[in-house]
Amino acid sequence: MQFDKKLFKEWVRNRLKRNYGKNLEEATRHDMFDAVSAALMDFIQTNWMATRKEYDSHTIRQVYYLSAEFLMGRALGNNCINLGVMDSIREVLEELDFNYMDIEEEEPDAGLGNGGLGRLAACFLDSLATLDYPGHGYGIRYQYGMFEQHIENGYQVEYPDNWLKHRDPWEVKRSDLAVTVRFGGTPVADKGTNGHTTYRIENAEEITATPYDMPIVGFDTRTVNRLRLWEASSENGFDLQLFNDMHYLRAVERQNNAENISRVLYPNDSGPSGKALRLKQQYFFTSASLQDLVHKFKRDHGTNFEDFPVYNVVQLNDTHPVVAIPEMMRLLMDENGLGWDAAWDVVTRTFAYTNHTLLAEALERWPIDIFEGLLPRVYQILEEINRRFLAELREKFPGDWQRQSRMSIIADGMINMAWLAIVGCFSVNGVAALHTELLKNVELADWSALYPAKFNNKTNGVTQRRWLLSANPRLSAFITGKIGSGWEKDLSRLRELERFADDDAVLDEFLEIKHQNKIDLAKYLKDTQNIFIDPDSIFDVQIKRLHEYKRQLLNVLHIMYLYNRILAESDYNPVPRTFIFGAKAASGYRRAKSIIKLINTIADRINNDHRVRGRLRVIFVENYRVTIAEKLFPASDVSEQISTAGKEASGTGNMKFMLNGAVTIGTLDGANIEIVEEAGEENAVIFGLTAQEIQAIEAEHSYNPHDHIQANPALKTVLNQLIDGTYGTESSGLFRELYDSLVYGVDGQRPDVYYILADFDAYVAAHEKICALYADRRAWARTALLNVARSGKFSSDRTIEEYVRDIWKLEKVRVPQAQEKQS
Repeated sequence: MQFDKKLFKEWVRNRLKRNYGKNLEEATRHDMFDAVSAALMDFIQTNWMATRKEYDSHTIRQVYYLSAEFLMGRALGNNCINLGVMDSIREVLEELDFNYMDIEEEEPDAGLGNGGLGRLAACFLDSLATLDYPGHGYGIRYQYGMFEQHIENGYQVEYPDNWLKHRDPWEVKRSDLAVTVRFGGTPVADKGTNGHTTYRIENAEEITATPYDMPIVGFDTRTVNRLRLWEASSENGFDLQLFNDMHYLRAVERQNNAENISRVLYPNDSGPSGKALRLKQQYFFTSASLQDLVHKFKRDHGTNFEDFPVYNVVQLNDTHPVVAIPEMMRLLMDENGLGWDAAWDVVTRTFAYTNHTLLAEALERWPIDIFEGLLPRVYQILEEINRRFLAELREKFPGDWQRQSRMSIIADGMINMAWLAIVGCFSVNGVAALHTELLKNVELADWSALYPAKFNNKTNGVTQRRWLLSANPRLSAFITGKIGSGWEKDLSRLRELERFADDDAVLDEFLEIKHQNKIDLAKYLKDTQNIFIDPDSIFDVQIKRLHEYKRQLLNVLHIMYLYNRILAESDYNPVPRTFIFGAKAASGYRRAKSIIKLINTIADRINNDHRVRGRLRVIFVENYRVTIAEKLFPASDVSEQISTAGKEASGTGNMKFMLNGAVTIGTLDGANIEIVEEAGEENAVIFGLTAQEIQAIEAEHSYNPHDHIQANPALKTVLNQLIDGTYGTESSGLFRELYDSLVYGVDGQRPDVYYILADFDAYVAAHEKICALYADRRAWARTALLNVARSGKFSSDRTIEEYVRDIWKLEKVRVPQAQEKQS
């Protein structure tokens, strides 16, 4: 589609007039952002409609990606780049006396996700559209996201993320496609004409699910797929009689309860009411999504549901949407008259499951009383799924009661959602080679033995369009200048950069790009947080969700060690380093919040101590999100990937760092293993226990952290400083739990669950290697450039092609040039 600058300007003027009653001279930056985005949406809509028409005119299979979160980031820049109109939009705005960067800053990050799970989902949608595959997302339209993080007196404080304060110009409300989702009530049996017993729910709470559609624009293609997000409300949520009787709060109680379902991402579930709300969220969006799919299938293909898996494949992104399995059984049996065997055949050919964790606490389990109370009919179906599954186990493993107990979906008053996913899905995949092997041989060994053909690996990836082309324009221009275009859709072409690894002029150019990116980050942090950092120092960055297994605490203890050493050793003069953190801790995760407080306490001391000025600095970036990540990755020198081996499923931040020329310091965990395989062992710094070594230690129950404490006086000093008042008189109480968790164990856990003390010495040595390498600027440049050159495997395009080949079985659909005239 040709971009007409004159016509686009007219669209912008019309939007300003229609929406704000303003002309260009009166428009604010936000007015212009909204008008430009709305005009661009008109541009997008032509291809979006053409894509939908093309899909509807062919009997094709489509994939639907069900995920509790989609961490999309800003849409304006991404859409401009994927449409190939960025330069034109910049020129239009300049001609209208506006600066593109100022306008882009007016867009909030969509509050639809938090961590790697949601960002992976966003990358996958981008790749599906770019590769011309029919694939769409389903999720929840969260009103306030998870939270907006403020740091007050060093503590994380959560505020509402009011990303919908203004209208979202990228969404289209589809009230005509609203569906009803029911909670509670009583199942009542009816005998159908075909002899099958069906159930209806009486006296249920009825919630209206209204869809909002976002376009997913492919790069250099006319394909525009869809992300459909559901908003919860109550059809009869306002009681006028109660209001007239002056019971104002009671009058809107039903509406408020309904809206709570789509109000916040991951509400605190430490208590029963929080757990109930989490389950409501999961059932709400999965039921609405499946109803949508069933309605579309019946419209297009009639009621022969045997063909449903021919046209639909549903990927469950972790355990959050796994309740879709019994819900689909309910829809097929109770609302469409299928018998059990026919319905189960459809279900087990439709659903596939991605496991994202090795942590037992993250493999969701629901208390029966909460589940049955909210979803009584779904629970009946779940019981029958489990009964039939246990019968299968008794037949295959007669007399093995322990196995049957371990594998029962319902056991000990709890429902094991991961077990349900494995039973009900035709594919179960891990997200990195090590992760998948640990699933098959350790965590899910029983299941792998039972269903070996179901298990497969799909190593994660990231989209180079957002994380290199958009986020790092200097490096992108450098790459294109050296190897030409085309890498934007074929990242393997970055290998062509290897021929410049010993070219001094090219390496100098590469280093200067990194330096300019560091200057940009320093300016951004000064402008937004009044933080001053030195672009000539090493930017050592750890940005990811705050969790103990990710070991931000190991990083902090090492910084405390460095601080002590600089003060104690007059001849110790290390390479200047700036340690940068960015992370949110879940609202109910007390210990993670303590780590954030510790980071900020250490930062406050170090950054105000003139004795280490110019040598050591610590920064905590407030409210870490996609937009900040897009500034941090291009400026990073060192990528901290230091999770306990065997705990990180994959990671995608590690891939973004590598793509942007940062050197990995990390354990052999998750996708780090594959990163090292691609980059070469000499181009990363690996340390610490391996997953196999940790398994052996745990099998022997031989770990004693006191051995490491007594063997290393410097480590002992650092630990004591957590509680001896070194960092303020209040620190002895503030960080006592962190100290105890490492030295004695708390909450019934053994000490140092994540082997921080066991890996400390190796981590210190790894940092010494990093400093030595960085001091040799040519060697550093060569290592960093080779990381970029060898990052091609980690494109989400490659991941999607593997899903398509092995699981989804999709075919590309090319969208022809649309004939509709722009208006």
